[in-house]
Amino acid sequence: MNGPGGLGRAPVAAMDGPGGLSRARRLCHWGPLVALAVVAVCSATAMADAALWYWPLDTAGGSVNFIMLLNWTVMILYNYFSAMFVGPGYVPLGWTPEKSQDCMYLQYCKVCQSYKAPRSHHCRKCNRCVMKMDHHCPWINNCCGYQNHASFTLFLLLAPLGCIHASFIFVMTMYTQLYNRISFGWSSVKIDMSAAKRDPRPIIPFGLSAFAASLFALGLALGTTIAVGMLFIIQMKVILTNKTSIESWIEEKAKDRIQYYQTGETFIFPYDMGSKWKNFKQVFTWSGIPEGDGLDWPVRDGCHQYSLTIEQLKQKADKRVRSVRYRAIEDYSGVCCPVTKGVKTLFTTPCSEEPRIALSKGDLILATRGLNHWMYGEKILDSAADGAIRERGWFPRKCVEKCQYDSETDQPVDGEKKNR
Repeated sequence: MNGPGGLGRAPVAAMDGPGGLSRARRLCHWGPLVALAVVAVCSATAMADAALWYWPLDTAGGSVNFIMLLNWTVMILYNYFSAMFVGPGYVPLGWTPEKSQDCMYLQYCKVCQSYKAPRSHHCRKCNRCVMKMDHHCPWINNCCGYQNHASFTLFLLLAPLGCIHASFIFVMTMYTQLYNRISFGWSSVKIDMSAAKRDPRPIIPFGLSAFAASLFALGLALGTTIAVGMLFIIQMKVILTNKTSIESWIEEKAKDRIQYYQTGETFIFPYDMGSKWKNFKQVFTWSGIPEGDGLDWPVRDGCHQYSLTIEQLKQKADKRVRSVRYRAIEDYSGVCCPVTKGVKTLFTTPCSEEPRIALSKGDLILATRGLNHWMYGEKILDSAADGAIRERGWFPRKCVEKCQYDSETDQPVDGEKKNR
């Protein structure tokens, strides 16, 4: 089945320049540096402790234990770098559907100068429209989407399994080493970390610093197991329904919109194949290449390629109708944690990678959602043209006041519109 643009398998455009430079830039970010540091600490400490607890050259069990430990490290790094460097796949610049009349069902991206293909979304971080975008992950400094969804999910599975194995090694090593150093008296128990009582010549010295390193690595491994394991469960839930995290949110908003307006519609998610196994195979294949081309997708009976994009257009129009115009009464520099805007504003800053927008007194903003002390909206530019880049982001609620007339209908606003 050909894609809407008749392009077959879409070419994947890189975010940066030449391959080596692009990879270096993607790697030099706090997310990958922290993630790789955790892998390095847990792996190196586990290998050192494994040599103390179960020396691999003496028994078959020790050899198997050490090989498994190496295997976890290799597989984790392989899938991690695959997710990072392969990338999600991007909608080709200037892409348009094959049939011109299909443009009415799609949103247009002014940044990429192309229509957004079904299931694609524009990422502000990557500055491109991403095919089947799930989310932008700071830990790989890239988006999770069509091409790297499988490798990203495998990384989320393998990391907790490797950490569980490493945690077992840490516990057994600390137990055996402490046991070899315990001296029992009539009224006290002493632990001598200077030397072992039963093994006077250990392969690797295990002193107080080694014990502290093992204890730190154990905490790191257990924390990683819990945090990454929860992310894996979340990803598997959306994969087994053939959705992305963004599409799950769109589906929830569709139900909310239908209930709010009492339209009597029934929204059916078009890409759920009706079987968890079929949905699973949309992401995981033996070849490692996901099914489809990232532009054209199989849909269930009663739906078509643009069922989801039509719902997105309805939600966009609904958001425009419910938006409220505000005027800035204070300047705001756009910093993440403004110290001068009050304690509550400072400590309730949104935990989001969405940008903040700088405000000058008198600026007009079209707000679409908000929290107690923050609001999200789009700055209304006097010189806005069709090709202008929109300024959207968070800003402190205390810096603005509601205008007398609504931005869309120029009618008086009776109280705050419902926050969606």
